[in-house]
Amino acid sequence: MTLSVLVVDDDESIRTTLVEFFVSLGHTVRGAGTASEGRRLAQEHAPDVVLLDLRLPDANGLVAMTAFKADDPDVAVILLTGFADVRTAVQAMHEGASDVLEKPIDLQTLAAAVLRSAEPGRLRQEVSILRAQSRPPSGVSDPTVFDPTIEQLVELAARNSDAPVLLQGETGTGKGHIARLIHDRSSKNALPFIEINCASLSSTFFESELFGHERGAFTDARAAKRGLLEIAGDGSIFLDEVAEMAPDVQPRFLKVLEDRTFRRLGGTTVLHAGARIIVATNQPLPQAVANGRFRADLFYRLQVLTLTVPPLRERVGDILPLARAFLPRGARLGQSAEDILRRYDWPGNVRELKNTIWRAAILADGAEIHSGHLGLFVSEPLPAPEPLSQREMASESMRDVERGAIRHALSVTGGNRSKAALRLGIARSTLLEKIKRFGL
Repeated sequence: MTLSVLVVDDDESIRTTLVEFFVSLGHTVRGAGTASEGRRLAQEHAPDVVLLDLRLPDANGLVAMTAFKADDPDVAVILLTGFADVRTAVQAMHEGASDVLEKPIDLQTLAAAVLRSAEPGRLRQEVSILRAQSRPPSGVSDPTVFDPTIEQLVELAARNSDAPVLLQGETGTGKGHIARLIHDRSSKNALPFIEINCASLSSTFFESELFGHERGAFTDARAAKRGLLEIAGDGSIFLDEVAEMAPDVQPRFLKVLEDRTFRRLGGTTVLHAGARIIVATNQPLPQAVANGRFRADLFYRLQVLTLTVPPLRERVGDILPLARAFLPRGARLGQSAEDILRRYDWPGNVRELKNTIWRAAILADGAEIHSGHLGLFVSEPLPAPEPLSQREMASESMRDVERGAIRHALSVTGGNRSKAALRLGIARSTLLEKIKRFGL
């Protein structure tokens, strides 16, 4: 785990030694000789841990610690003193110090104390982000049924935890759930899993969320902020709707994939990006590349492991198992409801199915769910065609059969050409061409 560490000590030799030691461990480290300089650096860079000398030329260490904690409640402060006594240590811990260490300091002991002290702040940030992200309604679980081929690809992605993953499929097919499955089954499952939607924020705020920012990087940036890449640490970060990523953000994101490094907005310090990257899109990225909306080099870098999630209408066998998995405790499906669920086209895919089941369970109010509770419109099935005689079969041309099928499809859909094309399994443009050719 890469941390941001601030060393505040007026003894230059100690300060330099500590800075060089933590830099050698791969952390981002800054040094300050006074409390006021240290507070300024903390406001600008939001460190994870502050190593604070108890006696500074311009302030008592305990007073300085109170100021650091007031600016950033998540920052961990370790007090360093050459004059330790029990009373001071107790007071420091009572006022919020993560640890109190006596000089001369054993560096390995200090390194362990820094890692231990940073963990609660990281966890609080992760919990805060997870609470802010959408959650499924109470009592409704996420989908658990997938094609065996998808399961194999999920396992493959989980085993290769450093490779980026591209999930593609229609809206509502469960790409977010698959991203979570990949993380949970990987060696990173005990580390943070952070989500962000690329279409939900403006370019500047999205960059701020992903990369973090330094104080003054833009208007209203009154304090430094850690980005999601920092908070994710060595875990996983899931970027949904990646095709909507602003063009000016894409080069910076590409650098994360190529070099595993980034800078906060307004920052000059290079930070390490250890998180595994998982992205999802409901738009064909090759088309976005052809239209100039998405960088070709970024697309090629993302498609190392590509997993296509089919729409629910192509997974008819999954509909009822998924519907039963979404049922709140005590709810049950009647036969009429199951018949409608199988026959419906599910343009909104798994998300629509989940919300339909949730709504139907509320309307049923504890009783068995029947078709009326679902509120789904299903057109009547096509009547079985009359068998043709041998003579008729011989005389019937393919053209006549095709014309009759189109006429019938238009009839049962009330003239709706989109629905007729869907019933016939052809593109709407193809149907329009045939209607014109047959004079229908």
